[in-house]
Amino acid sequence: MNQNLIPRKSLADEVAAKLQERILKKSYKVNQKLPVEADLMKDFGVGRSSIREAVKILVNSGFLRVQQGVGTFVEDSSGINEPLGQRLKRASAKHIDEVRDILENKVAEMAATNRTGNDISKLEHFLKKRTKAADENLVEECIEAHISFYIALAEASKNDILSDLYKLFALQLKNDLLDTHNNTSFFKNSSENHHKLFDSVLREDPKMAWFWSSKITSQSMR
Repeated sequence: MNQNLIPRKSLADEVAAKLQERILKKSYKVNQKLPVEADLMKDFGVGRSSIREAVKILVNSGFLRVQQGVGTFVEDSSGINEPLGQRLKRASAKHIDEVRDILENKVAEMAATNRTGNDISKLEHFLKKRTKAADENLVEECIEAHISFYIALAEASKNDILSDLYKLFALQLKNDLLDTHNNTSFFKNSSENHHKLFDSVLREDPKMAWFWSSKITSQSMR
């Protein structure tokens, strides 16, 4: 039985997803011509209309281009259409740090401008958990509280897009922190600056929130 056969549900979407996966894994190279429709139909076990619709989906999303009378070719999308969560998994530590610097500083600035009393309560709660776990050298608990503090800070920005972006980034950041810290010394050393960051947000001072956030991210750069 052909292992590429797929369930008869949203056939075009299923085919498009499988083709996209092959492109991202470089099974099909940039500028490579796709197999003809008949071969793709046989490969995926679907009809011509499903193949054509799948190709259309990938053309619209920038993965493929159609040259009339020549064929369908893999486009150079330069990773733009790759899901961000997947892209972050293969990001270098340097690039993670650079994105972290940009995101966390902006989040801190906007949180100081837009935070509510409820946001302050959440931030204070996670900061206390972070400090306690750092003092007790509980690495996983400390990192969990650290991430939760910054997610609460992102939510306090009141910018849903920025908040969602940071939450997605935080998934990779958490794994990165777990890989690079086997004790809580960094979190202890940055504790005072985190309290100053919190105080800036509490006092609704965006300039100082940016300043203390910058100090923190510069400490953590590898």
